[in-house]
Amino acid sequence: MPTDADFGERLESRTGTYLDRIDDCVALLPRALDEYANDGPYRATVGEIAAIESECDELVREITGIITNAGPDDVGLLNTRINFNESALLDFYNELDVVANHTERIVQEVVMMQPAADVDPFRDMREMASRIAEMTVVLGDVVEGFVRGLARSDATATLTEGVEAIRGLESECDELRNDAVATAFADDAIEDPLVYRELAILLDELANTIEDLTDRIVVIASKEPGIVTEAEPDASEE
Repeated sequence: MPTDADFGERLESRTGTYLDRIDDCVALLPRALDEYANDGPYRATVGEIAAIESECDELVREITGIITNAGPDDVGLLNTRINFNESALLDFYNELDVVANHTERIVQEVVMMQPAADVDPFRDMREMASRIAEMTVVLGDVVEGFVRGLARSDATATLTEGVEAIRGLESECDELRNDAVATAFADDAIEDPLVYRELAILLDELANTIEDLTDRIVVIASKEPGIVTEAEPDASEE
């Protein structure tokens, strides 16, 4: 008979594989923009991103199937963390899949729009892509700890550092987005500032999605004492 340990190990394992592929996908985003700016083989990289995104779609379907098809004997009657959070967890995985989907959309838009790359707004967008790749690495660690904390009835997890790091990187992306848009409209030499505005907003939406995922984790974890996502207030400041 399956045990809650079997279920937890299966969920953790497939989630780990899924997160690795999301990381692989997003890591190609700054590379694709660099290759585009330097007349490199960016179309091949765009193709790699599309292929990985398709793998991510398959993996998330498998993971959500593991959750929805699991009965009490699979999850374990004592694993109330999964039982009580099943709906929120399914929504979380569906939102996580947006990261790979949106990465693919960004590079496809660059290919279609063909913006000039030797201008400051494009350089800002390349910096945004680098920050987003950093966010995705941290997100992988946070999600792995979060899922482990849910899948194991006796597990504890402290995710505060990762959550705060993602929030900080997202704020940096906001600043880069603002700089890109402002410069695009202020520089008369830039022929179509709306292109840079649209691309900067798409990159910002990807950063926002990653931060939103940590917000979802915080909400779910607020009901689970074993998963810590927010730093305790300093008593001296109260």
